[in-house]
Amino acid sequence: QAIADPTLAEMGKNLKEAMKMLEDSQRRTEEENGKKLVSGDIPGPLQGRIQNIGEQGHMALLGHSLGAYISTLDKEKLRKLTTRILSDTTLWLCRIFRYENGCAYFHEEEREGLAKICRLAIHSRYEDFVVDGFNVLYNKKPVIYLSAAARPGLGQYLCNQLGLPFPCLCRVPCNTMFGSQHQMDVAFLEKLIKDDVERGRLPLLLVANAGTAAVGHTDKIGRLKELCEQYGIWLHVEGVNLATLALGYVSSSVLAATKCDSMTMTPGPWLGLPAVPAVTLYKHDDPALTLVAGLTSNKPADKLRALPLWLSLQYLGLDGIVERIKHACQLSQRLQESLKKVNYIKILVEDELSSPVVVFRFFRELPGSDPVFKAVPAPNMTPSAVGRERHSCDALNRWLGEQLKQLVPASGLTVMDLEADGTCVRFSPLMTAAVLGTRGEDVDQLVACIQSKLPVLSCTLQLREEFKQEVEGTAGLLYVDDPNWPGIGVVRYEHANDDKSTLKSDPEGEKIHAGLLKKLNELESDLTFKIGPEYKSMKSCLYVGMASDDIDVVELVETIAATAREIEENSRLLENMTEVVRKGIQEAQVELQKANEERLLEEGVLRQIPVVGSVLNWFSPVQPLQKGRTFNLTAGSLESTEPIYVYKAQGAGVTPPPTPSGTRTKQRLPGQKPFKRSLRGSDALSETSSVSHIEDLEKVEHLSGGPEQMTLEASSTEGHPGAPSPRHADQTEALKKGALRPEVDYPQVEGLESLR
Repeated sequence: QAIADPTLAEMGKNLKEAMKMLEDSQRRTEEENGKKLVSGDIPGPLQGRIQNIGEQGHMALLGHSLGAYISTLDKEKLRKLTTRILSDTTLWLCRIFRYENGCAYFHEEEREGLAKICRLAIHSRYEDFVVDGFNVLYNKKPVIYLSAAARPGLGQYLCNQLGLPFPCLCRVPCNTMFGSQHQMDVAFLEKLIKDDVERGRLPLLLVANAGTAAVGHTDKIGRLKELCEQYGIWLHVEGVNLATLALGYVSSSVLAATKCDSMTMTPGPWLGLPAVPAVTLYKHDDPALTLVAGLTSNKPADKLRALPLWLSLQYLGLDGIVERIKHACQLSQRLQESLKKVNYIKILVEDELSSPVVVFRFFRELPGSDPVFKAVPAPNMTPSAVGRERHSCDALNRWLGEQLKQLVPASGLTVMDLEADGTCVRFSPLMTAAVLGTRGEDVDQLVACIQSKLPVLSCTLQLREEFKQEVEGTAGLLYVDDPNWPGIGVVRYEHANDDKSTLKSDPEGEKIHAGLLKKLNELESDLTFKIGPEYKSMKSCLYVGMASDDIDVVELVETIAATAREIEENSRLLENMTEVVRKGIQEAQVELQKANEERLLEEGVLRQIPVVGSVLNWFSPVQPLQKGRTFNLTAGSLESTEPIYVYKAQGAGVTPPPTPSGTRTKQRLPGQKPFKRSLRGSDALSETSSVSHIEDLEKVEHLSGGPEQMTLEASSTEGHPGAPSPRHADQTEALKKGALRPEVDYPQVEGLESLR
């Protein structure tokens, strides 16, 4: 088609040259750097940091640069060119999305278009608003109806932009009995409208959703349109499902949006176009009111906002636009069909045939055939127990969502909290696939990751209640209920000086928990342990992580308690030992000083004179007696060193106390990690084999140690060879009964050797 305007012809020629430059540059870059894009060749701090925007992204960015150059044209040429760009873009959008005879308003802020529409509705319904202003609104207050599932902060934004008080907003609840819990309750809305009319208010505008911000559900737009026509209310529709209007098959609920008064769309995320404005399509016959409301403008700069989208739509073409939206919907259908085959995953989808948004969550309330999961909470369950189960499931779903986001970043998942369903994971490829380049292989990888995480979630759920009961039944441990922790549980060790009446920082408790964390991590088990919380105003706790296999909770809790108790006793012993050593040093200094004074008195004064003492010592030498003090750490007593110099050996002292250990020890198989629960058969086999092995070792030691022991005892009784001593007879009888172990007599053997 020939372009009559020479300015447009010249612009088209320049665009062709720019596109050729882009294609040549990209081809040359791909040949040099493989798959590296042009954006990576930007020098400076941006090099390597710009995401993959593709050729269509470069076209959108080129539109901003062209807009700056076009603004320098002659006013008449500029007016014609901007009008042509605006009209072409509006016509294309209306045809692509089936919105006949509409006008378009391009805006950077997504909510700005709705604010302009509200002003247009006010000027249309209040004829004297331009003259009387707020007095007209005061006499008959306008009412704006928003769904309870609308995006957060939308009502407050509208009131701030329009200067209206918050009572002008009316929150319409969603269905509670029939239909989707994320759809507007039409019957209740009609009741609200009737009540407002009776009170002298003016129902002004209704905001419906074609794909809610959370789960992508669509309101009954056809029924809402009939209600709005009945009461003269402006109907505005927004949502991600409006993108499906470009496809060949459209659900009836979304198709009804083409009959509304206005709609807001975001083609930038849908098509993967950066820096592209949002578009609000509307129908109105009075250009003066649209000018007053700010929907139209005579400034060329405002009309040039459509230039990036104008270039991108021409570059993609109708087939390219439809292909991108269709690909996103196919990704959603692929994930939805795959998740139906995965156990314990609940899908929150309104329309299984055409929903472009998939919301799912890990669901534990399944039939009682599986012992891992509990059934629906019984009526006799307390609300606190139900709430605890809800928070517990929310924490697991939050962990699952974060894990999936890290493992499959191209999926563009979002973790969100829903009032009715709790924490869920959302997959909305219409908003992310074009930018992230999501493919079908990414969806398959996502499903595989979900299946790999299910055993971890199942084991953790199974062990939580058992862990809580064991901790509550163990002395010295306190169970901490933290609903945001996705692991097995949280436990805190209460030491002797723990002040339970306050939540202030506890240095001694922090020291014990830090040592406990170090000890548990040294065991190299499959469990992860952490110390928290990070807030210093709270006491330290031990957080036990997710369980990937069947864990022996009893052994785990006893190990935690025994290890913490051992750390506390060792720290207390060290503190006591420090004080005892300090006092012992002081006492030793005093005794050594007294010993020096006694030595001076025994030797006499003459021996202390240098020359006389040497002569006297030559004639009458003095036998030197070395005296000192040794400190027994085990007994905590100060002893003399005289036996060391006389007998040339140190005393045995007091036997140190045994190291505290757990009350329950478990025989592990070779290669078995700590806290693993073995099968009953293997446990019985391992215990039997270990017991028999120990008995065999005892027999070997008994036979090998018997003759030597009897020889030593015989040598000690050489004076009476005829009759054995009573002690020897008793030991022989005890040895026959198996009550005397060879290792018990080791100290006696050493004593006999020394006497020999």
